[in-house]
Amino acid sequence: MTTTTTKLTTLKPPKKLKPARKQVAPGEVEKKETPQTGKEYNIWYNKWAGGDREDSYSNKTKSQTRCSIKRDQGLTRANTTGIRYCCLFFARGCCPYGWECEYLHMLPDASWALPDSSKDCFARDKFVDYRDDMGGVGSFSRQNRTLYVGRVKETGPGPDTEEIIIRHFKEWGEIEKIRVLQYRSVAFVTYVSELNAQFAKESMACQSLDNDEILNVRWATEDPNPTSKVAEQERIVDMGRTAIQERMDPRIVDAMRAVRALEDGDVLKDEEEGGGDDVEDEQRRELEALAEEEASESDDDGSHRAKRRRLDAPEPTQPLGLLNADTMEGLKYFAEIRKRHENTKLVKQNAPPKPLTSSLALDYGSDDD
Repeated sequence: MTTTTTKLTTLKPPKKLKPARKQVAPGEVEKKETPQTGKEYNIWYNKWAGGDREDSYSNKTKSQTRCSIKRDQGLTRANTTGIRYCCLFFARGCCPYGWECEYLHMLPDASWALPDSSKDCFARDKFVDYRDDMGGVGSFSRQNRTLYVGRVKETGPGPDTEEIIIRHFKEWGEIEKIRVLQYRSVAFVTYVSELNAQFAKESMACQSLDNDEILNVRWATEDPNPTSKVAEQERIVDMGRTAIQERMDPRIVDAMRAVRALEDGDVLKDEEEGGGDDVEDEQRRELEALAEEEASESDDDGSHRAKRRRLDAPEPTQPLGLLNADTMEGLKYFAEIRKRHENTKLVKQNAPPKPLTSSLALDYGSDDD
């Protein structure tokens, strides 16, 4: 039996930050080396080859430290040097440098643009593929915002377990949805930003909730639900479209919207609501300027007067079809200009060459010569 819920959590605006405090004293955290269980050490999986299956992600040892955003976040040297990466040891709750740290001691912001997209929020290099155990830094080939949380101890119904998970995981960022697999001790936590998911994965590794369990936090595999795949693809497309529109000229964006609406057979909201008067006036002025420019270059006064009469015609109050009459007149006018330019180029290309002057017809001014 599964319980699926979708909840949104919002973070309060941060207060004025103070210098970051030192989470631990130097030498306070006891560092234990990986016990040798084989003859070869695998640097990819960070364990001995040929040994047991216990690794840093499936161990049963609780972490000695835990980060508290409310108490530990603050200003560091990174706030003055412009570094956008967070401190990995701060996320784990064991940074001994405090305000002297070269990395940020705060949550990553979703609006940040990291200098290198192939690195995570801790400046660690991502890989092409995920590890077989879905641990480690992750992959840059897919944007993963979902964490797999295993070994969750359930002491009540599904909603109680969801409330506990939300209370512990909302500290690391805004949560989009929570899914709990009841009676399986498994939950999936999806954040709004991938950066917050990276931070939460390191902060909650080998931590406990309310029942002294030791969590197994890894990256979640891709959701096989077709609806979720389509929604994720649309979200990525919308993010790309928004990023491009923010860097483009608004006039170009409006022109692209008009072309898209014409191709799809839709009516723009500006035309439906009658709020495009300013845009139409601007288009009319541009058309008049083009008409005046063509008049100075053209010798055909009759066609120019006909075009001017069309431009000076009163605009209709109601749009006709997909585009209003003024827009249709403008399109027709541009088509006529283009056609006339093509005819002019064709006449110039087909003009006969001038005859060459024969040397016998030269006049030297004297019969003697």
